Amino acid sequence: MYAQTPAIHDVDDRPDLADLKPIVRRPTARVAPMPFAVALRAGLAFAAFAMIGAWTLPALAEAPMRLRGDVTARGDVLTLGDLVENAPAAAAARPLFRAPALGATGTIQARRIVDAAASAGLGPVETGGRAQVSVQRAARRVAAAEIEAALKRGLQAGYGLDPTMLSVRLDGEGPVLLAPTDLGGQVAALDLTYDPRTRRLAGLISLGERQASLRVTGVAVELREVAVLVRAVGRGERLTEADVTLERRPREGAPQDALAQAVPGEVAQRALAVGTVLRSGDTAPPELVARGEMVTILYEAPGITLSMRGIASEPGRLGAAVNVVNAASKKVLQAVVVGQGRVSVSPAGPQRQASAALPGSTALR
Repeated sequence: MYAQTPAIHDVDDRPDLADLKPIVRRPTARVAPMPFAVALRAGLAFAAFAMIGAWTLPALAEAPMRLRGDVTARGDVLTLGDLVENAPAAAAARPLFRAPALGATGTIQARRIVDAAASAGLGPVETGGRAQVSVQRAARRVAAAEIEAALKRGLQAGYGLDPTMLSVRLDGEGPVLLAPTDLGGQVAALDLTYDPRTRRLAGLISLGERQASLRVTGVAVELREVAVLVRAVGRGERLTEADVTLERRPREGAPQDALAQAVPGEVAQRALAVGTVLRSGDTAPPELVARGEMVTILYEAPGITLSMRGIASEPGRLGAAVNVVNAASKKVLQAVVVGQGRVSVSPAGPQRQASAALPGSTALR
């Protein structure tokens, strides 16, 4: 028997006819034209939305309005822009409240500012939790120093007084002139009166053609320079330039014999404390000759100069007249102290010349 061999078929990649569907060609859809009235309405709606966006988008981009913190007013009136940040430029200059007096401080309730913004047709104002806003009025303060300087200038111009030797004591507790910050210039003393007998004065302190003024009264005190010790010195101690300073003190309170300056090199005649106003007799030139000291006696005459030794009978300072004893003749001579341990005698007749030529003298050429 022969084995039955299976049939071999070629691979057919064609699809089965039962699986195929007929191709149907559909007609292309045609767009019907929009009626004219519908198109017009759509255009108007788009334009309206565009206009609304043009108005609202910038407003949404702007920063919100909010209350400022403490405010400093520089004028008589507070505007919306002074009190509210980010206020529109068209409304920022709108006046709302009157500012406090010069140099004074006041407060404004936050709700009043919010209501004022609403009445101006503006949007909401953020208060940041503030119940009120503090307002301080800026001012130029003319204190006692400027007032005194103006009075001194007036006394110099009107009464010929030296302003460098004057001190003005104003009545009251330090008067102060308050003026607007934009009011510049120098302070002037107007309508100034002065009584030389009582030294009382009165005047009107003015700024800017009397735009700000204050009437003051006081006393003009004349000063004088006196020498004052800057350290304590003991009796017999020599003074130097560094030990003394010059100060201006009221003339009426200074001693009549107060020294206007001290002579360096003089010695204190008594113990003096620091701050002492030196008076006549507090200091004196140092003693150049001591009692019992051996001194050189100088004798000068036309064409001759002699020297001899002697003993001082008393102490003496420069220029003082002292008695000395000629060591050789034991005669007493009157001499003038001319230096340390040196005295001078001058010819006063034959007797004085004879005494000068006593034994022990030496001619000086």
